[in-house]
Amino acid sequence: MSSPYTDPHSPPPSSSGPFAYSAPAANSGQYQRPPTLPLRTDRSLVKYVLLSIVTLGIYGLWMMTETTNTVNTIASRYDGRHSTHYLLMVFLLGWITCGIAWFVWFHHITSRVGDELQRRGYARLISASDYWLWDILGSLIVVGPFIFFYKFFKAVNALAWDYNERGL
Repeated sequence: MSSPYTDPHSPPPSSSGPFAYSAPAANSGQYQRPPTLPLRTDRSLVKYVLLSIVTLGIYGLWMMTETTNTVNTIASRYDGRHSTHYLLMVFLLGWITCGIAWFVWFHHITSRVGDELQRRGYARLISASDYWLWDILGSLIVVGPFIFFYKFFKAVNALAWDYNERGL
């Protein structure tokens, strides 16, 4: 695209750093037309926490549902998987399985985001081990879940930014 980077919440195009990617050769077919409706790239931990408190958790549910839809839109074409809708997992499957579904769901979604970033040539910003180490074990030091969600939103923003720039 010929327009310069203008969104302050999206990762800037660069040749180094966590959002670096190795550009495919010209005419290799990896660059496609960008989507007509761009995906959100403005997820942030502060907004997630504050608006979840103000809306009594409704914003948090919406944010995670939207994030799941974003990951499914981008990754399903390549990995052949489809993550369970977040609200179905939270309100039904999690309770039926005594909470086990919540652990499995987060394991899978973080793994999918990391795999898709790697497939697109980016550094792997998140993986399932980040979930287990920061969100689960890190909850013992209180700040672990905040670090996990910061990393998770940063990785999904990078994925959505790349999708908006290069398409599928």
